[in-house]
Amino acid sequence: MKLIFLGSGSAFTVGADNFQSNILLTDQEKKLLIDCGSDIRFSLHAFELSYLDITDVYISHLHSDHIGGLEYIGFSTKFDPRCQKPNLYLSKDLAGEIWERSLSGGMRSVQGDVTDLNSFFNVNIIPRHENFTWGGIKFHTVRVIHVDNGYFLMPSYGLFFEINGTKVFLTTDTQLALEENGEFYEQADIIFHDCETAKFPSTVHAHYEQLLTLPDKIKNKIWLYGYQPGTLPDARKDGFHGFVKRGQTFDF
Repeated sequence: MKLIFLGSGSAFTVGADNFQSNILLTDQEKKLLIDCGSDIRFSLHAFELSYLDITDVYISHLHSDHIGGLEYIGFSTKFDPRCQKPNLYLSKDLAGEIWERSLSGGMRSVQGDVTDLNSFFNVNIIPRHENFTWGGIKFHTVRVIHVDNGYFLMPSYGLFFEINGTKVFLTTDTQLALEENGEFYEQADIIFHDCETAKFPSTVHAHYEQLLTLPDKIKNKIWLYGYQPGTLPDARKDGFHGFVKRGQTFDF
């Protein structure tokens, strides 16, 4: 089982040196995309892959760097007879919005038919506090604090899973919220953590300066991703594993 960072940059990363932080889990012939951002066709191509290789997709939340490539995957697999319909995994509160609020504008009409999400994907809705299984691995969804607009919390979910005895916490997009999710930082053997490095913090991502305040026993577990272009701090010197590079592969 391998975990590959097709990209390791932020939502607004531009250029061939890096792509948005979309992640691929490979298990022999099966491949699970963890998020499917708007530049996914380019990041797959850079790895000599395409929609033909994608069997499953997990969606953490509804920002375009996490769902903007679903139209590419959906249309390409639907009209290519070599493809089976991909499996799509997402939380119940996302499933109710992803079609009507994000995808239906471009995907609702095809020649001779009006479609819905099930026309393109085998939709697997994950109930609250439950999990989904892929490749023999149980993936637990972790509700993270990403965007709080003052009225409600935008639905957003990281993943906690175990591969061959290694417990992995993948935050996706999150603020640093130890009160809510500190148990996963403690339990994990390795953490892939969203990390903003912008000069002017957005407040909806964990910033490097905030992550520096974590105790060493937590920092020593962390690989950082989702960062902005430019010169990066010396993460290894500061106690982290380091910044993930585009194409970096973790073999479990």
